[in-house]
Amino acid sequence: MGSIYEAEDFLRAKINEMGIAPEVGVVLGTGLGGLAEKVKVVGRVPYNEIEGFPVSTVEGHKGEYILGYIEETPVILMNGRVHYYEGYPMKQVVAPVQVMGRIVKKIILTNASGSLNRDFRPGTLMCISDHISAFIPSPLIGPNDDKLGTRFPEMSQIYNREYRSILHQVADEQGIDIVDGVYVQVTGPAYESPAESKMYAMCGGDAVGMSTACEAIVLNYMGVKLLGISCITDMAIDNEDTPVTHEEVQKIAGESSEKLISLVYNTVPRM
Repeated sequence: MGSIYEAEDFLRAKINEMGIAPEVGVVLGTGLGGLAEKVKVVGRVPYNEIEGFPVSTVEGHKGEYILGYIEETPVILMNGRVHYYEGYPMKQVVAPVQVMGRIVKKIILTNASGSLNRDFRPGTLMCISDHISAFIPSPLIGPNDDKLGTRFPEMSQIYNREYRSILHQVADEQGIDIVDGVYVQVTGPAYESPAESKMYAMCGGDAVGMSTACEAIVLNYMGVKLLGISCITDMAIDNEDTPVTHEEVQKIAGESSEKLISLVYNTVPRM
């Protein structure tokens, strides 16, 4: 693919044509694209219009930037993401969020995940307090671009505490239950074996999925302030007798989407 700077220039030109100046970005995870229906849409930029840009091969991930407004706040949405398991190099996997991180410096990452915490049942919404990325390649491997960030970026507060506090305030106001937890990213595409889930839980994980941490690493490196929200769709822990399917994950994510959409919609204007 071309450089992220070329992709940024192309996207900025499209945004300028639309007459909008986005302030907050949102990445829409599995089954959570319904937020786009609540946004006052100004325009769309499909990934396949950007030369060499990675395009998702996964059902439910459209692959487009959406520009519009949540209330009075101008936003850019990533409707669909690509994953490492699709065969893209990690630097291409994070390219769409990296380009978005050149446009806005406040981003919400959302995903669907499996529970590693027996108290977090399917349908639970989890505010990501931290993550474990040790099971995937770092998106920062290779020559460093000093224009983007430092060679050895600090990672002690990846998910912004102020934004997490705002999210909890909104959840209280909306009467929505939300928990805090640690998210573990693995490569996929196979779901976790029972032994793997137990190991991830022993490492301190509360939920496991196949995205997000790699995006958070590169965005934090670039100085973007982040909020992460995970929708628990299945029990990865104690899963010997409850096989997981992609269809079931999409179903639970869809059933929980109304709560998540309400949270994001009412959190964005306060960021």
